[in-house]
Amino acid sequence: MKVGFRKPSLKRSISARTTGRLNRAVKRAFIPGYGKRGMGWLHPKKALYNRVYRRTTFGLGDLIKLFFK
Repeated sequence: MKVGFRKPSLKRSISARTTGRLNRAVKRAFIPGYGKRGMGWLHPKKALYNRVYRRTTFGLGDLIKLFFK
């Protein structure tokens, strides 16, 4: 498990900001629980990993928010 600063990736950052709306709309139409709160716990091992990872790491955006808040 990673602890500390996440290395920024320009490629992943751009992908995350441009892939979204259409894919989410299609998935929401076909998958009943998609995008609903708490649905991540259908896969408890992955959900627990994500929860711990999110609390033990920080990225460049988190640092910027911290300093310019």
